[in-house]
Amino acid sequence: MMVRAGLLLRVAVGAALAAMAGAFAEAATAVPGQDEMNIVDQPGYQPSPEEEQLTGAYEKQEVFFRTNEAPGTVIIDTQNRFLYLVQGNNRALRYGIGVGRDGFQWSGLQKISRKQEWPDWRPPPEMIERQPYLPRFMAGGPGNPLGARAMYLGATVYRIHGTNQPQTIGHAVSSGCFRLVNDDVIDLYGRVPVGTKVIIRQAVAL
Repeated sequence: MMVRAGLLLRVAVGAALAAMAGAFAEAATAVPGQDEMNIVDQPGYQPSPEEEQLTGAYEKQEVFFRTNEAPGTVIIDTQNRFLYLVQGNNRALRYGIGVGRDGFQWSGLQKISRKQEWPDWRPPPEMIERQPYLPRFMAGGPGNPLGARAMYLGATVYRIHGTNQPQTIGHAVSSGCFRLVNDDVIDLYGRVPVGTKVIIRQAVAL
């Protein structure tokens, strides 16, 4: 009887430990927005207004944000997939973004050097190598993968721009650019002039 009870106890403890290990593993891997999204570009696709409506953490919102940077500064948190526009008084406008996939993420200090409404799209060589069916040039307009607006970062090839793939917001998807849904990039475009300071960080401590 005692042997049987001991066996049952060991089975119960083992099951509990397995459940705990599974829970910890799930918690470690199921962090929203931390995964790399395996998706190809869709030139010409025009999402519906419903698809472009973000909800939850990635919806544009004013948040608490402590920083010594001046109001009007843009701070990009690539790890958590957020772009902050500093407002002052420990507040910022926060936008959900898509960031560079593994091998294309970067950090640094830039300024917005140019702005463009409905920019043309010229996929870089590394993108064409991955997706050889892509056009070498696509005029700006609805369905363009750069979306409704683009803000160019210094002398780099990188931009803050819109997207025709709203489902990619919160994911690592690009070749190093930062994408927002079109309503958000239009809003940001109207708030930041050429010369705006842009800080790109791997993580932002609030």
